[in-house]
Amino acid sequence: MKILVVDDEADVQPLFTQRFRKEIKSGEMAFTFALSGEEAMGYLEQNHSEVILILSDINMPGMSGLELLKNIRSTYEKPPPVVMMITAYGDDENYRQSMELGANDFLTKPLDFNNLKDKLKHIEQ
Repeated sequence: MKILVVDDEADVQPLFTQRFRKEIKSGEMAFTFALSGEEAMGYLEQNHSEVILILSDINMPGMSGLELLKNIRSTYEKPPPVVMMITAYGDDENYRQSMELGANDFLTKPLDFNNLKDKLKHIEQ
């Protein structure tokens, strides 16, 4: 499963690499990281058919995660990638907007990696 993680915090990459070490080593999952919504859209333009899941932070400079979600949903319809939004601010407004724009799930930081791994097991590939 190819997963695109979009977060402006550089420490997210080593954290995911460590937490999913076993799944990466076995080839079960492959991660790509983008530091902005713009970088994520550029990556998707070249590789959208490979990406099964997008995990995106909501609050980022430039293109926000919500804008990214809107762009993904209007650009990539078949097959649509699963998009999970992540925020440190688990407020009702971010949740409502995420769901209205077509997010499949909404997660809050700090991420519960055991919960995330469980959710990933149920995604169709």
